[in-house]
Amino acid sequence: MRQPTAPPARAAAALLGLLGLLGLLGLLGLLLSVTACSSVSPAATGPRASDGPAPRASAGAGGSSAGAPSASSGDSGPASASAQAHYAVPDPGHLTGALHTADLLVAGASTIPEAVRRRVRHLPGVIAVLPLSLSSVPVNGRALTVASGDLARLRRFTQWESARADAVWSRVADGELAVDPSLPRRLEDPRGYLRLGASRRAPRIHIGAYAPLVRQISAVVDLRRARQLGMPTANALLVSTGSRNPSTVTGPLRQAIGARLTLQTLALEFDAGSRGTAVLSGTSVASRVGTFTYTPHADGSVTPDPAWVHRYIRTEPVPLLGRVTCNRGMLPQLRGALEDVVREGLADRIHPGEYGGCYNPRFIAHDPAKGLSLHTWGIAVDLNVPGNQRGTAGLMDRRVVAIFERWGFAWGGDWHYTDPMHFEMAGVVRAAAGSPAP
Repeated sequence: MRQPTAPPARAAAALLGLLGLLGLLGLLGLLLSVTACSSVSPAATGPRASDGPAPRASAGAGGSSAGAPSASSGDSGPASASAQAHYAVPDPGHLTGALHTADLLVAGASTIPEAVRRRVRHLPGVIAVLPLSLSSVPVNGRALTVASGDLARLRRFTQWESARADAVWSRVADGELAVDPSLPRRLEDPRGYLRLGASRRAPRIHIGAYAPLVRQISAVVDLRRARQLGMPTANALLVSTGSRNPSTVTGPLRQAIGARLTLQTLALEFDAGSRGTAVLSGTSVASRVGTFTYTPHADGSVTPDPAWVHRYIRTEPVPLLGRVTCNRGMLPQLRGALEDVVREGLADRIHPGEYGGCYNPRFIAHDPAKGLSLHTWGIAVDLNVPGNQRGTAGLMDRRVVAIFERWGFAWGGDWHYTDPMHFEMAGVVRAAAGSPAP
């Protein structure tokens, strides 16, 4: 049966109500778009660890947030809220105290003794000193500089927009990552997560926020995450000189820390005369490949400590490729993988004339801000370069890939932003059998 039409007055009222609702929705959309343009955008309004993974936070004008899928059930990283909560620490709360400039970075391979910290704190011109755990962690072929420490104090060394953002530090305290916006989004694996380590079993940690951090530090985790990644404890010091030029302090500071620690200037443009310390974490190979200091150069190359080079870098013959220069800790596995390639009748799948090298001490893309390449350790090789460029599926024979993976290598073709020429040592195996080392 046909319904009667509404009287004219009632229809007009309904139309006005509809127009009012549309206007309210438009205003709400405008407010949301303004909020999304913040320079620091942690997932402040998203669920906390107890509620499940938070949405990915974006930074920069015009950035947007998108949901992040959970890690697969076979992943060793925390995919659930309960697993993530295992790595939580007490929330640092609101910002307290004055901000500090991040001017100088002291680093070593192991814990810096309290006596050294005390000497640094009492130097004239030093305003504040913060102990840090600092390490290089393999992420998609690059060594990402990750820091950890007292979050309430560490935030005071970051830029103002990050320091004042309580949600950023709450996310880190929940066991998530704070990541500098300069880090390419293509490193996310899967979207909204970073896999910190070279192997497929490396933990995937949710990105809680993209926020400006400290120069040359790409990501921050809490102390429980640092222990999960095998980072050394308090092996670095972040030093503030306040309004004083850091160069007025560097001389006495070098004397105070001794020859075993390195000193880098963060407050100025790239200082080609300073030395850095490279400590590899987040992978089982760290104990096999050594820790070294290095001197950076203006062209983006670095010179590792000659004593480390003498001890770890070797030039030896291997099947198919001939003589290669790599880390001695990797050579037995590289040799074993190539021997199996020959044994299984796949020798023609490796092209010796297209070998891209192994030991090549440099920064990623020759940019110090992007961290050291794993080629600096001599634990990565590039094979069949012309047909396996970055961002492509490549032409690498998957049977060759399987052999290399059996011998403890991670393949760049598996990454979110692919690098199919690249194989890097991700685990230690017995050279005799190609099986995991105990």
